[in-house]
Amino acid sequence: MTARIGAGPLRRLVVLRHAKSAWPEGVADHRRPLAPRGQRDAPVAGRMLAENDCLPDLALCSTAVRARETWELAAAQWGTPPPVRHDPRLYAADVSELLAVVREVPAAVRTLLLVGHNPGLEELVLELAGDGLDDTLDEVRTKFPTSAIAVLAWHGTSWSALEPGTALLTGVMVARGRKH
Repeated sequence: MTARIGAGPLRRLVVLRHAKSAWPEGVADHRRPLAPRGQRDAPVAGRMLAENDCLPDLALCSTAVRARETWELAAAQWGTPPPVRHDPRLYAADVSELLAVVREVPAAVRTLLLVGHNPGLEELVLELAGDGLDDTLDEVRTKFPTSAIAVLAWHGTSWSALEPGTALLTGVMVARGRKH
C-alpha cells in the first residue's frame, strides 16, 4: 500500500526512541536511567529536531525513566518546550497500543512527538508508512537504534483517522555519535 494524500491539514508524527540506557544491577527495567552516552545523545536529538523544524505541539512520553530523561534533555534544547503527557500505556507498547494512544490526541495538534521504546516504535513507523522518501524505509527496516528519530507526514482531519499505510516517512535521523 502506498501513502495517499487525504483530506485535512498536514500532520506530522515524530517518533523518538529513547537514548541509550544503563543496565544497573538490581534496577527494574522501568526504572533504568540513561547511560552516559544517552545523556550526551538526548540533547543532540533535541537540537536535531529544532534544526529540522520538527518541534512538536505536544509530546507523549513513556513513563519509563530512560524515556522521561530523554524527553527532558531533548526538550531543554528548545526555547519553550511544548506540553508533555507521560502515559504508562507507552511503556512496552505494541503497534495497536501505540496507535490507540496517538488516536486520542486532540485535532488541534499538528506535530506530535512520541517518545518510547523498541520494538514498538520501529514497528509503528513501518506500519504507518505507506511510502518513504529516498531510502528512509530501508533505514528503519535495517535498524532503529537508540536516539533514532523518524518523521511521518500525513493529511487528516484528526489523529483518530490515522491508519496503517497512510503516512509518508519523510526523514530518519540518529543523534548517536554526532558531535555536540
